[in-house]
Parts: sequence; C-alpha cells; structure tokens
Amino acid sequence: MRCPWCSNPEGLSKDGTLMVDEGKLVDAVCPNGAIQNQKIDRSICLSCHSRECITKNKNLGIRFPCQRYSVKSLIAEVQRAGSLFYDGGGVTLTGGEATMQFEAVKELLSALKASNINTALETNGTHPRLPELFPLLDTLIMDMKHYEPGIHQQVIGIGNSVIIGNIKKAAVEHADTWLRIPLIPGFNDSDDDAHQFANFFKQLSYEKVSIEVLAYHEFGKVKWNQCGMEYPFKNGCLSNGRRKEYTDILKKYELNLIHT
Repeated sequence: MRCPWCSNPEGLSKDGTLMVDEGKLVDAVCPNGAIQNQKIDRSICLSCHSRECITKNKNLGIRFPCQRYSVKSLIAEVQRAGSLFYDGGGVTLTGGEATMQFEAVKELLSALKASNINTALETNGTHPRLPELFPLLDTLIMDMKHYEPGIHQQVIGIGNSVIIGNIKKAAVEHADTWLRIPLIPGFNDSDDDAHQFANFFKQLSYEKVSIEVLAYHEFGKVKWNQCGMEYPFKNGCLSNGRRKEYTDILKKYELNLIHT
C-alpha cells in the first residue's frame, strides 16, 4: 500500500528508511561524505551497508526506525513482561504491516497462545493467508479504507479484493473482529460513502463485527520530511464534528459501533 496520508511512512519500504533531523546532523558521522553542511545526500546512503552513522558514530540527527529480533527473543521479552498483562492485557502486533513477515508472525502468535497470552493483530488485510492466523488471535483489527475497488487501486496503489475476502471470512470464522474506517477527506468521507460502507457491513455476520471510524490526522506529516519524502496528501483538514455526523449515519443501520 502507498496511502498518501500514511502516519508511518518509515515503514513504506520493507528495508526501512533513514529518518533525519537536518538541524541536528553532524557532518562527521558519515565517513562516506553523505552529510555536508547538515544536509544528507540519500543517493550515497543507498550503496552504504555499514551505516556507521547509526551503528558507530551515533547522533541525534539521524536514526534507523527498525531493528531485527528473533522470534525466540521476542517470546522471552513477553514472558518477562507477564506481570503487565492484567485485566485482559496481552500482545498486539501492529505496523507497518506485520503480515509481511508472515511465518515469523505465525510462529510468535502460536507461542503466545501456547502460553495463554491474549493476542491482537492490527492489519490492512492484504495477506491472502491471513485466515490462518484467526485461531491464534483473540482480537483481529482490520482496516477497510474503501469499498470500491477502482478508487482503492487508484489512490492506495492496490485493489481491495483480497481485503474484502478476508473481511467476509473473518465475519464468519472469527469471534472478535474490529473493522476500522480511516475517515479521509475527499476519499471516503461523504454521506454516500457512509451509506455504502454500511450496506457492505450489513451483508456480514455483523453480530461478530465491531465498526470504528478513525478521524484523519497529520501526526505523521513530520515523519515524511524526516524520511526525505514530500507529504503528498494536500488539504486534508476534516471539519469539526464530521466524524460524529458520519457515525450517526452508520448508527441508523444498527451496526455495532465502538470508539477506542
């Protein structure tokens, strides 16, 4: 997916993206000369594998947003944190998109369930093998960004047929599914959009499905700049009260609406 409003753009590349605060950059941290006068030449970074700027010459002006961990080490960390899992607490996998590491995610969830630890997954629903994870999840949280395949393809970069298929399967096979609509101005925020979504949800076994509307925000905008990318979503302000107006339409369809 390439959502132009993405709040975690550092995860758009599967290999991660250097995040830079140019006002704090120090030229000397890069032995290859990629940093000059508090500016970075990312074309030089592409061929760099040692990344001494973050592994050796650490500096507040540059960081890498991801690290590698083995499933075994994650399980050990969760077990050490067991005292925190009170009142139904547990482990939530989110992203980015966790299912891009599908085998590792399945292994981790299997181990967590074997230890009777509550599990949840936030996902965009694009992985064709997602139903394999249903038995390992106490709560499944899926985005549904748009109901119309053509608009989904045009704006986000991929179609929604797999997503729709996974939503339909989850509505039947999974006991606790949350479907989230990210309310995006000019993309899915009209009254007609609300009715279209509601008509789709009414086709599901919706007694097992909860619906949540998440209002658009620009919290991730600064991170686009830190990743060396221009924030592509323009004029994204959501009018005051629009989320309530939207959910009021959905309520008329007697859907199970939640707000977390």
